[in-house]
Amino acid sequence: PQTLIEDYSSIWEEQFTYGEEHVQHFYDVRDRFNNGEKTPANMLYLLARCVKGAVRYGKNGNFNQSPDKRRHGTNPRTLASNVYEISHLLKGKAKFQALDYHDIFEMARPGDLVYMDPPYQGVSNVRDNRYLAGVPFDEFADALEILNRKGVDYLISYDGVCGGKKYGEDLPDSLHCKKIMLNAGLSSQALLLGRKSTTFEALYISEALIPIFSQLPQQLSLMEAMA
Repeated sequence: PQTLIEDYSSIWEEQFTYGEEHVQHFYDVRDRFNNGEKTPANMLYLLARCVKGAVRYGKNGNFNQSPDKRRHGTNPRTLASNVYEISHLLKGKAKFQALDYHDIFEMARPGDLVYMDPPYQGVSNVRDNRYLAGVPFDEFADALEILNRKGVDYLISYDGVCGGKKYGEDLPDSLHCKKIMLNAGLSSQALLLGRKSTTFEALYISEALIPIFSQLPQQLSLMEAMA
C-alpha cells in the first residue's frame, strides 16, 4: 500500500504544475494509461478525478470517461487512510480473478456469498450502450440455478425503476428469490435533463437469505446483519 500511496501522490501533485490547465493533466494521464502505462496509481487517479467516479471504456478498449472539472480528486492524505484500511481488511483474504461468471458459479461452495452486479438490461440492450455487451437474460437466469442446486447464497443488483418507468424483466419465480427495491436517490441523468426522478434499484436475495432480511428494520442494516 505504501508504494501505491507514494505513486498516487506524485501523480496527484503533478496536476498543480499545469496551473489553470489542470484538466489537461487528466487527459495526459489518461493517454498514458491507454497507451500502455496501466499502473495501479494511474488507474486510481483516473477513478478519483473522473466524472462520478464512473469507469467507462470505448469499443477500442480505451478508458474514455471525462474529468470532473470541479475538483482535483481525492487528497493523498485522505486516500492513504482508505488504502491502509482496505489493505488491512483484504490482505490474505481476497483473490482477484477475471473469469466468466459461469466459472465462478462452479467454484462457489455452500457457506459462500456471491454478490452480482451484472450489466443492467435497461442500459445494455439499447442502441446507446453504456456497456461493451450485456448478459443474455435467459442464460443468466438459467445459470443461477447452479447456485440454487449447490445451496450457495447470493445477492443480485439488477435493474430497477426511475420516474415510474421500469427497466428490465424480473428474474423468474422459479429461482425463489425475494426482490426488494432500494432507494438509490435522485437520478443524475434526470437532473441533467432538468427533472427530479428518484431511482429505485432492485436487489434480489436468494431463498436462504430471505429470513435474515425479513428481520431487518432498516434498508442499510442488510450487510450488517449478514456479517
